Amino acid sequence: MSLTAGVIAVQGDFREHASAIEHAARAHDERAEPIEVRTSGTVPDCDLLLLPGGESTAISAHLQREGLAAEIREHVAAGKPLLATCAGLIVACTDAGDDRVDCLDLVDATVARNAFGRQRDSFETRLDVEGLDEPFPAVFIRAPQVASVGECEVLATFDGHPVAVRDGPVIGTAVHPELTDDARIHGLAFFESPE
Repeated sequence: MSLTAGVIAVQGDFREHASAIEHAARAHDERAEPIEVRTSGTVPDCDLLLLPGGESTAISAHLQREGLAAEIREHVAAGKPLLATCAGLIVACTDAGDDRVDCLDLVDATVARNAFGRQRDSFETRLDVEGLDEPFPAVFIRAPQVASVGECEVLATFDGHPVAVRDGPVIGTAVHPELTDDARIHGLAFFESPE
């Protein structure tokens, strides 16, 4: 049986995420069929969901306008997994520190947008992530940082700041895991049960 993997295809590297989901599924002896989600009506049929990066104000406006925000909340309320990366994490959190972002309130955290600098300040590093045996090759591009956490688990930190968190079935990362050949974060989010 194949899992339906919805990738919110508003902005960001949604094709790269789709490929990473397929790779992670194979590594866990599963099958996943990624589909691009742009309008309402598709999310209820998804077994797992991914909210990529991009520009958080534009993403949140699109989710509200197209009726996707409510469907994403219902997906998570049903216990289905969601991976939110970079701007996706900003939109998924409870406080983006920016009134232009209509947060989904799925990750009990406050996020600081572009906390690691502008595009030219992008960098890569090896990141220790809870649940992964070896460090992950993390790519930071205009990355947010988690300024404070409420009732969520910190999975990874960089320079003392949380950059990956788990809140129930949601994993949020400040990094872009789709830009590496390593699909372990997608596997952690979608194919491994939290302890």
